[in-house]
Amino acid sequence: MHQLVYITVVLASFGFSVKGYRFYKSEHTVSNGGPWGTWGGREMCPNGYYAAGFSLKVEHPVDGDDTALNGISLHCVNTRAGKLLFSDVVSVTSGVGSWGKWTARKWCPSGMLMSFRLRVEGPQGDGDDTAANNIMFECSGDVRNLVGEGTSWGEWGGWSKYCRGKGICGIQTKLEGSQGSGDDTALNDVKFFCCD
Repeated sequence: MHQLVYITVVLASFGFSVKGYRFYKSEHTVSNGGPWGTWGGREMCPNGYYAAGFSLKVEHPVDGDDTALNGISLHCVNTRAGKLLFSDVVSVTSGVGSWGKWTARKWCPSGMLMSFRLRVEGPQGDGDDTAANNIMFECSGDVRNLVGEGTSWGEWGGWSKYCRGKGICGIQTKLEGSQGSGDDTALNDVKFFCCD
């Protein structure tokens, strides 16, 4: 038992990660996330991989209870060889809602995802709530922003802090589960993690 703890501590001190965990430099949030739901698990790119692209799970407008944004998938590329290997991609998601379809992948023209902002519709009272509707990312090495193929309800909030490491390397989403005959919102908020 003591040897296992000692080995784990020694490996961690040399920058290795314990299975299911990756060390991260900072957590990035925005202030306009929706109020409903609970936070899912933190999901990380493997060591040596960073998010260079993303796709969204979106329910486009229906005649009834709209949920808009249901999920975000980060597409992590291998950087261990000193260059971006788009042939070696691992996708990670946190909680994902039940509605909608996945959009095509969007990639940074160069570099990694570094910061983000959310488009969120505030509470509608007796109306139909959708919460998070879309996301926009800033990439390293490029002045253009990557805008998701989400829906257009709500307003864009401010930008998160800029990742001061190599790039975004993990995700955690706040998701409201099915409300039965009640008003569903699905994805409400998201946090991203920045790694060296």
